[in-house]
Amino acid sequence: MRPEAQVDYRLKGSHPQLVWRVLLALAIASLVLGLVFSFAGADDSEAWRQFKFSYVTSYACYLSLSLGALFFVLIQHSCNARWSVTVRRVSEAIMMNMGLMLVLLVPILFWLPDLYHWADAEHVAHDALLQQKAPYLNIPFFLIRMGLYFVIWIGLSTYLYNRSVRQDETGDYGLTQAMRRISPVGLILFSLSLTYFAFDLLMSLDAHWYSTIFGVYYFSGAFMGALAFMILICIWVCSTGALGRAINREHFHDLGKLMFGMVVFWAYIAFSQLLLIWMGNIPEETVWYMHRYTGTWKGFSWFLLIGHFILPFLYLLPRSVKRNQALLGIGALWMLAMHYLDMYYLAMPSFTHENVPFNIVDPALFIGMGCLFAAAVVWRLTRRHVVPIRDPYLAESLAFENF
Repeated sequence: MRPEAQVDYRLKGSHPQLVWRVLLALAIASLVLGLVFSFAGADDSEAWRQFKFSYVTSYACYLSLSLGALFFVLIQHSCNARWSVTVRRVSEAIMMNMGLMLVLLVPILFWLPDLYHWADAEHVAHDALLQQKAPYLNIPFFLIRMGLYFVIWIGLSTYLYNRSVRQDETGDYGLTQAMRRISPVGLILFSLSLTYFAFDLLMSLDAHWYSTIFGVYYFSGAFMGALAFMILICIWVCSTGALGRAINREHFHDLGKLMFGMVVFWAYIAFSQLLLIWMGNIPEETVWYMHRYTGTWKGFSWFLLIGHFILPFLYLLPRSVKRNQALLGIGALWMLAMHYLDMYYLAMPSFTHENVPFNIVDPALFIGMGCLFAAAVVWRLTRRHVVPIRDPYLAESLAFENF
């Protein structure tokens, strides 16, 4: 009998191939549906503008999953973690969607003047504050920064992924050491780039407002969403029977604990931002919350508090939930939906301050982009071992137990 480390952990058969093809078909259908319904209103120009804001919302949501997965891989290597080896390939597949997200960024770059007041020269000419921020908030510098962010993210993701899959063939321990050496530096680059990206893509939608904690807020949701998506993908992979017991309840327990921790961390950061702005009572800062406490946005804000923190906190608290695939999967699916609503809360009030403009275009883009994102992950998992079969710490991960 072959040792466990040499087992061929591959997604075989026609089922995985069918899954990513079906997801791709659903993605195309949903995105087309979103385009069609964006012009169904009486005012086509306003409907098209809402489509652009909805696109940014879904984009910010799914890019954050790849960013969160990249952080997961970086932190595991930096800490020399052993328990996570069997789930690492799933997170690597998710982080490798950076190239896809770079392609999906292109439409946003063409829509800059419609999305951002600072990119509209006529608007800037009549706004003294935007004129002061022009050295930073201008289209050429914005494009340069976006290019730099993706160079960092794609560079780190490719470096880590290529060495991980190469180790499947060579078993070279030096590859583990190389990934461990680059990861602390990668964490610094990741932290800085994610913070400024959050400022650029989301915070600058309302360029009069600023918050120095906003980057951490976006990160908290990104890592939480990535963990939720990882859990769902791991559950699907386990259902194929390709892994045996390589990913078991002990690994799901730890993933569940991390997701639970990030639910609390998100609430802490969200409350800290609100508290500091409330105490400062500066009009340039408080106006952001006023836009989210007007009309039906008020009810939306309360729902986000309950749905993103209170309910999942109580649901994920028991140990038994985190050790049950079905129950944990329900929690992960809920948190993924809440993460999207959180991005909606960040982006869409810049489109309209009066009421929540939610219509069929929003779920169409969310489902369409999500199916495209998931199809790319599943496709990548079908091309490699789903577990790093020659990682030097695989045996320890297989034998891992919680206490």
